[in-house]
This record gives sequence, structure tokens and C-alpha cells, in this order.
Amino acid sequence: MDRPRPLNWWGRKSTPAKVETYTRWSFYLIPFVEVTAIGLPVLGQVGAGLAPWLFVLVGVHAVLCCVTTARALDWVRRTREQPVRLAAALGVVTAVIGIAALVLAAHGPDEDTKTIAGSLFGGVVSFGAGTLTLGLRSRLRMLWVVAGLAVGSVAVALPLGLPVGVALGSGLAVLLGAGFIALTGAFSVWLLTAVYELDEARETRARLAVAEERLRFGRDLHDVMGRNLAVIALKSELAVQLARRERPEAVDQMIEVQRIARESQREVRDVVRGYREADLGAELLGAQSVLTAAGISCEVTGEAVGLPVEVQSALGWVVREATTNVLRHGDAGWCGVGVRVGEGRVVLTVENDGVAGGAVAGGGVAGGGVAGGGVAGGGGSGVGSGSGAGARAVAGGGAGSGLVGLRERLSAVDGRLEAGVVGAGEDRFRVVATVPLPASSGAGAGAGSESESDARGVVSGVTS
Repeated sequence: MDRPRPLNWWGRKSTPAKVETYTRWSFYLIPFVEVTAIGLPVLGQVGAGLAPWLFVLVGVHAVLCCVTTARALDWVRRTREQPVRLAAALGVVTAVIGIAALVLAAHGPDEDTKTIAGSLFGGVVSFGAGTLTLGLRSRLRMLWVVAGLAVGSVAVALPLGLPVGVALGSGLAVLLGAGFIALTGAFSVWLLTAVYELDEARETRARLAVAEERLRFGRDLHDVMGRNLAVIALKSELAVQLARRERPEAVDQMIEVQRIARESQREVRDVVRGYREADLGAELLGAQSVLTAAGISCEVTGEAVGLPVEVQSALGWVVREATTNVLRHGDAGWCGVGVRVGEGRVVLTVENDGVAGGAVAGGGVAGGGVAGGGVAGGGGSGVGSGSGAGARAVAGGGAGSGLVGLRERLSAVDGRLEAGVVGAGEDRFRVVATVPLPASSGAGAGAGSESESDARGVVSGVTS
């Protein structure tokens, strides 16, 4: 087993952390440059009595710039408050050193001291101004700080007796030096912020993917368990009625309940794995069987042979959800399910009678069902209407979220869903799902029994 290497701290950092480390140490090198480029020449070209003091001033200024830079970067990363007091202290020290350097440049003992003092002034003020701009967010304020120090340099140099050309040169040096450092710092801070924002966006995208997967799982679980639980309740009630009459068919009904429960377990496992695909042919047969057992006359026309898998899956979920809602809502005695393949499209229609009180509630597919209608003839058992109360318990869930899930599934195959009350007496509820066929599919060309005009006629009969 490989042991972690203590010096592999860089490899363990994330990409934003690496960019932050690189940015910080780039800024921390600036004070080092200040000491080596400005402080060391002072020791070699200024008199022994004055050189140590100037070198100490440059060193103090460099350390103060380094600390201010660290606090400013922490403020940019929102881990500290804005270093206002520290920036004010740096501004005061920079101004004191700059004025002292200008005094030496104007009244120094010799030309070497005046030259070094001029370089000291330009370097210290430039590094100080560049560091101060790191604690500002507004680019306009950064510009005002740099421009203000440049103008202030000229305004201080002239009263001290420096020639106009030298004073203007000092101001220009501060403007260029401080402007370059400020521009470099602002770009580095912007780049660091952008890297962290991109990383946060990536994490947000990952969280949204997880949330979307949770929604998908909840929708699939609703679609899988909705009809199966309704059927289990219905068949259990039927078995109770048969058992009370000492009919042997009660055993068959409970065996069917066991089968549906096991199938529900398998489907839930498939949903968890994300591999479940509804089969349209199986859903049509299942819908006819379930509705017939509930005492609802069911007519199924058309077939799903030759349709693409993704189209069958989307339409299979429509059949499942519509059948579930027929069982749960209204008082249906008849339900018709039709699959028609026209020129380049598939039209699935689920229609039932017995709309209860114009029931289209909350966007759910309403109308039809066993509520109040009893269970009649379940599998030839001959049980009458005495099971209506139990059936109402099945229908007591109210409006669900079926239409939303179905529209999401159909949108994946460029399909659309329409649902509404139809008929002269508004006693029927119709759900129409239309899905275009892929160009490579042969189903549209092979099924000539339904024209495009007929498909349009089916869709146009739906009122939303």
C-alpha cells in the first residue's frame, strides 16, 4: 500500500486552492522585490549614517504591504472583514516615507543620495498604491487611488523645491508603476474569484443533478406504485367479498394480489437502478385486465408492434397513469384505449365515461373509476355492487401529479399530451398523447389503416 507523502501537499489541493496559493505567493514576492530592488541599493550608495535608517523604512513598508496583501486576499475570499485600518496605516507609512524621500531628493547632501531618494520615492509609493488597491472592489476607486497619489506626488514635490520636470517625472513614475501593480493585482483577484465561482457552479450543477434524479425517482415511484396499489386494494376487497360468500375464487384473487405485489417489488428495484422501461403492449394488456376486473368494460384497439422502444416506453407510462386515474376517480362503466399509427406519428387515446362532477382537479387526469360504482363481475365472479365503499377508499387520494410526470416523459420524445372533458353532455374524459416517429422507423409507413387526418381529428376532439 502506498504511503501518503508528506511533501505532496500540492497534489492534494483542489484546482481553486492551487490557483489561490499561486496568487498569494505571487503577491508575497512583491515585498521581496521591493526590498531587493530599492532597499539593497540604499545600503551601497547612501552614507553609512543614513543608509540603515532608509533600509529599515523600506523593510517596514515591505512587511506592511505583505500583511495588507494577505488580509485583502482574505477579504476577497470572504474569510475576513475588509482591512480598512490596516490599509489606512499602510497609506500613512507610504506617505511619510514618500515625503521623506522627496525631502532627500531636494536637499540631499550629494547627487547619489538625491538619485537614490528619487528611486526610493517612486518605488515605495508605487508598491504602496498597488497594495492599497487590492482592498477595493470598484475599478473606479482603484483608478482614483493611483491618480490621486500621482497628482499628490507632484503637488508635494513642487513646494519642496524640486524642478518642474523632476516633479512631473516623479508623478509619471508613480502613475505608471502604481498603475501596473494595481492592474496586475486586479486581474489576479478577478481570475481567482472566477475560478472559485466556476468551482461553485460545478458543485451547484452536481447538486441540481442529484435533485433532478430525486425528482425522477419520485415520479417513477409514483407511476409504478400508483396503479399497482390501487389494483391490490381492489382485488383484496374483491377477495374479501368472495370469502364472505365462501366462494373459492377468493383464493385466486389473493394469488393475483401476491403476484402484483412481487411485480411491484421488482419494478421498484428497477426504478432504483434507473433501468425501467414501460412496454406498451404489456401495459395495454394490463390495463384491459385491471379495468375488466374492476367491472369497467374496456376496449383496446391497435397494437404496439414495430414501434421504437423509447416511444413504447413513453406511451406505456401514459396508459399506466390514465388507467390508474380511471380506477381512482369518477364512476366509469366503459373505457376505450386506442393506438393509432399515422403518417410519421403515433396517437394514443384513453377515453372513459362517467365523469364525476366535471372532475379535472389540480391538473390530474380525472373521470372514470370505481368510486360509487361497485365491483361488478370481477373475473366472472358475479359479485354485485356491495363493494362500492371499499372502492371509494381506493379513490380517496384526490388529484395527483400524473400529468406533470407524463408531460416530462413525452417531452423527451418530442411528444405532447392533451386531456379534457369531451362529448355533448360532457360526460366523457379523454387523454390523447401524440408522439412523432423517428424517420428511420418503419412503423409509420407500414400502418396504413390510419391517416394523418384521422389523427388530427382525434386530437382536435380534446378540450383542455
